[in-house]
Order: sequence, then C-alpha cells, then structure tokens
Amino acid sequence: MVTVSSEYRNLPTAEDLPDSDETPVDNELQNDIPNMLLNLLRDIWAERSDWFWGVDMGIYYEPNIKEPAKSKVIIPDGFLALGVPRDTGEGGRLSYVLWQEQVLPILVLEVVSQKYNGEYDTKFKKYEALGILYYVIYNFSCINTNGRRGLDKSHQSLEVYKLVDGKYELVPSMALLPDGKMVRLTEVELGIGCKLGNLGSWRREWMYWNDRSGVKFPTAQERVIRAEAIWQHERLAKEQLEEILKKYRDRFGEIPE
Repeated sequence: MVTVSSEYRNLPTAEDLPDSDETPVDNELQNDIPNMLLNLLRDIWAERSDWFWGVDMGIYYEPNIKEPAKSKVIIPDGFLALGVPRDTGEGGRLSYVLWQEQVLPILVLEVVSQKYNGEYDTKFKKYEALGILYYVIYNFSCINTNGRRGLDKSHQSLEVYKLVDGKYELVPSMALLPDGKMVRLTEVELGIGCKLGNLGSWRREWMYWNDRSGVKFPTAQERVIRAEAIWQHERLAKEQLEEILKKYRDRFGEIPE
C-alpha cells in the first residue's frame, strides 16, 4: 500500500490538482454501469453517511509538492470508499485525494471497452500495489447481445479479485437463477453481480448490488414496474370480486350483512 510520509508539509489539495484528464469514456457502458451502481447505493444506504462512490474520478495516491499537476493519479470507472463522509459540501469532491481522505477505497471497478486499457495487467498491478481490497472487472466483450459467451473466452464478463497477502486472487462467483451470478463482498456486506435487465428500453446484462443471500436490489425503474404490476393485480382481483358479487345479487338478491 502506498502511504504518504508525515514529514510532508503543504501538500497539494484537491483544488490544486487536475480533476479531469479530459479523456472521454469509450462507450455508454463505461458511464451507465458505474452510475447504475451509484444510484442503487443511494437507495440501499440512504440512511448512511459514511460512504462515497466515485464515477470516473481521479484517485491521487502520491503528491508532487513542487508540481501538483504531476501528482500520481489513477482513474477507475468507479470506486467505493467506506468510512468517509458522503457529503463534503455544496461542491462535492473534485477528486479523491488519499493524503486528505486518509482512507483507501475498498473497491475499484473497471469496465473493459472495445479499446483495451490495461485492465488485466497495468491497472491490475497498480491497484494491487496500492492495496485496494477488491478489484472488479466487467468485460462486456465476453458476451454478445443475447447474454451468451462472446469472442473473448479467456475471461468471464464479471471477475472480482480480492487482495490476499498482498496479491490478488480471483473470487469464485455463485450462480443466481435463472440468468445471473454474484460475488460476495464480505467486508462491504453486499454482493456484486450481473443479470439480464433493462435500463430504460436497453435490455442486456447489467451489474447490480445484491444482499448477502443473493437477492438483487431493484433499480428505481424495476420498483416502478413491480408497483404497477401489484396495482394491476389488485385491480383485477377487485374487478373479479365485484363481478362475482354482481352475479350473486342478480340470482339471489342482496347479500345479507
């Protein structure tokens, strides 16, 4: 794990450091998947204020006092830090500066795009050296649009690595019927997994948070659809009951109280 010596003084703050590398994401999924996970956490941990999920935000891990803009940074597609304030003021965080936060993220997420960017080697070794407990890689090139295995057979669409004695080890996933899988994140007290679903009208495999028993936390859209289905079921049941009562009255008269 990289640490900052206490002898440093006048370390650069988030305001001194670049908050964007001005590199656009390669595709929609690199934006949509981390944001879907963020929005789910906002519901799951609505009562908690001790977590932060960053999307396409720099993690500064080694300062350069003379030239702050050259401080060392890595920018995952998403990351989770626990034990930090969720709310840091009206402007929020510009970036995640380790020597200010004093808390290493517990999980980082990389979404592999059509353009490979070192997720299985360069970034793998960097996160390992930093001491990030969980490294999650989602590789949508491993599947096709029907959710089946694609051309890249060397990796699964979802792989979760855990730091054990300073080295990453692949964590086995568990199958979720009928069409999903999940990896338990013991220290986070959640699971992270994949399952066919919809974001708007876009149907494909998406990433979700799961509870420890494997039940997927629904998105806001899924909760609306579920509520609509329950309302329709109750409406139909009421209409059927009214029809039965009407037939009874037509045959026998009013129902005695």
